[in-house]
Parts: sequence; C-alpha cells; structure tokens
Amino acid sequence: MNKAQGWRVTVMAIIAVAVLAIVAAAWLYRDYRDFAGAPLAQTAAHSIDIPRGATLRSIIAMLRQRGVTHAPELYWRALAASMGVSDRLHAGEYALDAKLTPRTLLTRMAEGRVVQHMFTLVDGWTFAQVRAALAQAPKLRHTLQNLSDAQVAQRLGIDGPNPEGWLLPQTYAYVLGDSDLDVLRRAHAAMQRTLAADWAARAPGLPLQTPYQALILASIVEKESALASERPRIAGVFVRRLEIGMKLQTDPSVIYGLGAAYHGDITRKDLETDTAYNTYTRYGLPPTPICMPGAPALQAALHPAPGKALYFVARGNGTHQFSDTLQEQNQAVDKYILHRQP
Repeated sequence: MNKAQGWRVTVMAIIAVAVLAIVAAAWLYRDYRDFAGAPLAQTAAHSIDIPRGATLRSIIAMLRQRGVTHAPELYWRALAASMGVSDRLHAGEYALDAKLTPRTLLTRMAEGRVVQHMFTLVDGWTFAQVRAALAQAPKLRHTLQNLSDAQVAQRLGIDGPNPEGWLLPQTYAYVLGDSDLDVLRRAHAAMQRTLAADWAARAPGLPLQTPYQALILASIVEKESALASERPRIAGVFVRRLEIGMKLQTDPSVIYGLGAAYHGDITRKDLETDTAYNTYTRYGLPPTPICMPGAPALQAALHPAPGKALYFVARGNGTHQFSDTLQEQNQAVDKYILHRQP
C-alpha cells in the first residue's frame, strides 16, 4: 500500500469513527430524552421516603434499589443538572404515581411537594378514642405511648387534668416526620381559635361564666344530639335548667364518669352512684367536657333556641320529644321508652 492509499484508509477510518460517534451520541440523546419523559418503572410501593441529608447520588441509588428506575445514574445526573435541582432536593415522602416521570419526580423533590396524609377527628370522640385512632395512623411518629393524659395536656399547654374537649373535630393534614403530638397541637390551636370567636359572639344573658363552661356544655349537647337541627333546642333545655338551678340529668355525662365500669347499658344503680360527672346527683355542669364537641355543637351551646322545654326524651328514631312540664315528660317516657311507640 502506497502513502496515498494509507492516508485514504486513515481518513476513511476517522470518518467511520466520527459517524459511529455521531450515531451513538444521537442514540444516547434520544434514549436520555425518552428516559426523562417516560413513566418510571411500576413497583408495589406507592411512595418513597427520602431521608434527611440524602444526596442526589444516594437518591438515585435508592430509586434503583427499589426498582423505580433502571436508567443509568448518568441520565439522572444530567437531568437534574439541566433542571438546576442537583443540590436542592428535599427530604420527605413522595408519591409514586402510575404515570410519574423522572422529570416530574425531580420537580416534586425540588419543590418539596411531599405526600400529605389525613387524620380525621370525629365530632363526639373522647380523648381516649382520639389516642386510639392516632396510634393507628400511618406514617406518623408515635410519641404518646408512655405519656399520661395529664402529661399530654401539659405538652399542649392545657391547664387541666386531660385534653378532653380541647381538640376541634375536623380533618388535619400531616406529612412524614410529623408526630401525633404535632397533630394534637393543630387540633388544640383550632379549638382555641373557634372557641374564642364563638364566645365573643355568644348570645347575651347565658348562665355561663367562662369559655371553658361553654366547652363543657357543648360537649353535652354533642353527645345528646344526633340531628343538627335539634342541637339548639337541646342546648336550650340545659341552659334553662342551669338558669333555674335544676339538675342537668344527662346520661352521657354519667356514662363518662363511670369510665371502664360502664358496660353498654345504663342502670338505676349507675344513676344513683355519685361521681364528679353524675348530673343526677350533682347540680351544675360536670368538671370537664365529656367529649370533643364539633363547631355546630359549640354554636348551639352559645346560641340556644328559645322556648320553655325543660325535658326531652329520645323517640328511638334519632329525634327527641321535648316537654315543658314533668307531666308531659312522663307521658313521653311512657310512650317512647316504656311502650316503644314510633
């Protein structure tokens, strides 16, 4: 082979290598572009938890280990660099949606759009029920196990033996890393705001001296009423009883005072057994709320319906029969309780 032929072979080899490099680069770019916009691999997991202090490299390794991605680390690094998020990915729990792409996942991590879980505190729950529900809440740090009710109240800044009544029933959002005490703090703050606003706008002349007394009355109204429309009427009965110094005689308060001794049916002995919550043996309001009253019960307690009724009895269908006199009440009891008439 002469010199000219040698140069020709060399040039052809260089061209071939260049073409191959261009083809490879084009293929890599198209593959990278497809990676950035294609859904991630499907796994059984619905979310992934990124710990504090995690780097881009450790995050990529975690995604590969969990089977979320099979793409090279180089692709993820290139995508994060092009998005300008390589060093600002936040810790937390991120949802793995069915059509989630690498670009979308990195965007969520950069913006800290973590998964939000919901905890619903139900109207009328006692604090014992709240504690039991929180203990079952997923992705929540559980810190209450070794704390008494009094210690929880102290942590919440509540001056009382327990947090009963001081948590507003509604749905609260929490994220990975939050604790059960964090949720309680939000519920307590919400009740404080609601109670303060309702107390400031209360009806005039109520026989209630403090917002806490309103909270206690609202908790009784909550437990006694199944229908929203009846709450103001039930509140009116108890307000009138307080005004004339008549015992409240409300079964839910007696049941609360019995605690673990209550087995599902209230008896005459229960009504005659004196406790701080027995409103058949004691006058006035019980010493604390008996449940977590909802906002409607608070409104009813502070805006009771006018009238003369001093009694009510359950009809057995969720409604109540209201009576102005004891004679009318006895007739209603005979009709709806003793003879169970519809």
